[in-house]
Amino acid sequence: MNASESARPSAARGHRQSALRARPSGGRTAAAVTALVVGGLAAGWPVTQAAAATGCAVTYTTSDWAGGFSASVTIQNLGDAVNGWTLGFRFPDSGQAVTSGWSATWSQSGQDVTARNLDWNAAIPTGGSVSVGFNGAWSGSNPKPAAFTLNGVTCTGSTGTASPSVSPSASPSASPSASPTASPTASPTVSPSASPSASPSASPSASPTTGTPTVAADGTGRYRTVQAAIDAVPTGNASRKVITIKPGTYREIVTIPANKPYITLQGLGSSPRDVVIVNNHNADVYGTFNSATAFVNGHDAALTNLTISNDYVENSTTVGQQAVALNLNADRSVLSNVRLLGDQDTFLVNASARAYMSGSYVEGTVDFIFGDGTIVIDNSDIYEKRSTGAPITAARTDPAKTYGFLIYRSRITGATANTTQLGRPWGPSAQVLYRESTLSSTIKTSQPWTDMSGNSWKNARFFEYKNTGAGAGVNSNRPQMSDAQAANYTPQRYLAGSDGWRPIG
Repeated sequence: MNASESARPSAARGHRQSALRARPSGGRTAAAVTALVVGGLAAGWPVTQAAAATGCAVTYTTSDWAGGFSASVTIQNLGDAVNGWTLGFRFPDSGQAVTSGWSATWSQSGQDVTARNLDWNAAIPTGGSVSVGFNGAWSGSNPKPAAFTLNGVTCTGSTGTASPSVSPSASPSASPSASPTASPTASPTVSPSASPSASPSASPSASPTTGTPTVAADGTGRYRTVQAAIDAVPTGNASRKVITIKPGTYREIVTIPANKPYITLQGLGSSPRDVVIVNNHNADVYGTFNSATAFVNGHDAALTNLTISNDYVENSTTVGQQAVALNLNADRSVLSNVRLLGDQDTFLVNASARAYMSGSYVEGTVDFIFGDGTIVIDNSDIYEKRSTGAPITAARTDPAKTYGFLIYRSRITGATANTTQLGRPWGPSAQVLYRESTLSSTIKTSQPWTDMSGNSWKNARFFEYKNTGAGAGVNSNRPQMSDAQAANYTPQRYLAGSDGWRPIG
């Protein structure tokens, strides 16, 4: 660490302390419902599409590796609003099985598979959709199901081939050469659970075939900006409001206020790259917390298939300058197939937040996942883009809070080898667990945790459990959880809280 780097912890802390003071306060039957089973369009995976009964069409996509695969399902409603849905299909081969799922309650009986809504995505308005997915195992062969049912109505028809589109998983254009390995298309042979960017909740590959997008920068939607659509949601709304966003770049500051819960922001592109919400505020002018491009404060918020970016660029005179992409205060929030892009302090998870992130991508330089909230980052890609490396996390978990950050079944990569730390303690009782994840050679194997502003990493609650990859290992500087401890540090335990919230199966 050079002189400027060693000085950074105190400077970073100073920005955050000032920012804390400035924190913002935060008539149709079921046959008229369409199920779109999507997942790897953007990754160029083979796609089979079925033209089905009136009002219903199905696309099923997988990403396969030896003995395993991932799939993603998006249910789009072209009829009247529904509240509660069940999707069913039958595996053609007896060796196929769902091993884990996300954003739905998954069950299997023999070869029959059922996915049922969770509380946060039960309602599907006209023209809206929800997205779910699963990891699976196969033996013998892995053919695609030929028929699906949605709320008991069968959707069948002739099959065709859809054209693949551009992969969402490459690194952002701001640093095209920075993350060749960071993409969610990590080699499936490394970790079957890592299901390459078959992002757990990919959105439809195109805009709804009927209806108007809520937001379109070109004027073809009801609103030209995302914020205008949020502003139109009634205060104190008691049901989910899905704001669909047409592909485009939206340079604005977006705030979902605390008095507007149950809002979904959903990109309508073929990948999260197609919808970009971006700005360039920075801590020097706005304070760390106020520098965010997006503030999500209303509980039960959901973000899917879009990018949130802070494109403020550090230079030789501004190294260590925080610039937040997403400031998350919302409890029970779900982020799926989302890209969060920034430099230092990309993603802030505040104390009021419990969040589940899946099938997503986060990149930055220093402390780019930080805060005192609780989050599970599942089946996602985390990329350290600075050539000299830096800590990925900076947690400030309250001592009375059992759970802080869980990085689960994810892939950690970086621009250079042996330079990146797993984290450092912004608060003395910071709690971070990297569990069953693939750590690339970017991790500093001899010393993957480091101190921060007088807080010793040795006093923090830092652990690893069953990680793999070139950056994994065990030594005196790498505390490992026992099996007995790990039984209490599952994604479900992190997220349950006092209300039993269960966004994953």
